[in-house]
Amino acid sequence: MSEAAAPPDQLLRELEWTVIRKLDGLLQGDYRTLWRGAGVDLADLREYQAHDDVRHIDWNVTARLQQPYVRQFHEDRDMNAWFLLDLSGSVDFGSADTTKLNVSAGFVATLARVITRHGNRVGALLYGSAVHGMMPPRASRLHVLELLQRMRAPQVKQPPGTATVLADLLQAADGLIKRRGLIFVVSDFISQPGWEDALARLARRHDVVAVRLWDPLEMALPDVGLMTLEDAETGEQVFVDGSDPAFRERYAAIAEEQERVLMDSLAHSGADVLELATDDDMLETLMRFADLRRQRARLKVPLRFPATPRRAAFISEAAP
Repeated sequence: MSEAAAPPDQLLRELEWTVIRKLDGLLQGDYRTLWRGAGVDLADLREYQAHDDVRHIDWNVTARLQQPYVRQFHEDRDMNAWFLLDLSGSVDFGSADTTKLNVSAGFVATLARVITRHGNRVGALLYGSAVHGMMPPRASRLHVLELLQRMRAPQVKQPPGTATVLADLLQAADGLIKRRGLIFVVSDFISQPGWEDALARLARRHDVVAVRLWDPLEMALPDVGLMTLEDAETGEQVFVDGSDPAFRERYAAIAEEQERVLMDSLAHSGADVLELATDDDMLETLMRFADLRRQRARLKVPLRFPATPRRAAFISEAAP
């Protein structure tokens, strides 16, 4: 996805030709399961499940049957989708030609254009060292281009030495987005603690997809000898010996523990999880997303779609 580093107009034209048209063909007639609007007409009743909105409980039926039941609705196609974009220093990292920011831009460009081409609107909140304004939902190609331009604007970049507080972005969204919609939280989730509860609150009110960005180098160090590692947010540097098996083993163990904690937090939030690696193929990524939405509509439980299986192979091969 190195094309994501191109200027916004060039990036969008390339994606429209290589990905969006193909995606339109593959998903023809299947959009209802991908994004669901606000309910208007009562369709059915079913037993309450843990993730259901308590506002949809039918108390009369619940009292008669002595078992909680919720109302289901025929849903409007009219929908607002929101992108909550983490543009902090750690996102502008990649071990090869593509950074996590490039991946984020490619994902946003593709999905925003697919959504707006079918009459729905997209809005955005951008976070660098703070929440940098809001782009209200609109449904035009020009709006998507403006969003891509603002993702790379210098004023949203995180100053060195500033810690990421992802909770600020999520709390701002919780106060701003009143109408139920589809929310994409696009981040590597490298942040100060405290975002977990804010994400769970959003997921109780909205249809939330946590789009987790990652790079293979974050999980395991290659055997390349002496190297300098730099924290992308604090600027702190450390000189390490990548040829030392014991050091690589400790690095991988710490990474795996952090990964376990992160995935537990995402699972408990009630949000769906889509993982994007810097070496992913965009079309495959969006087809994974389509599978996630279809399964979500059928099973009614939060789901996780990991990045390509190359991830597990990479980690096992990198272990000493």
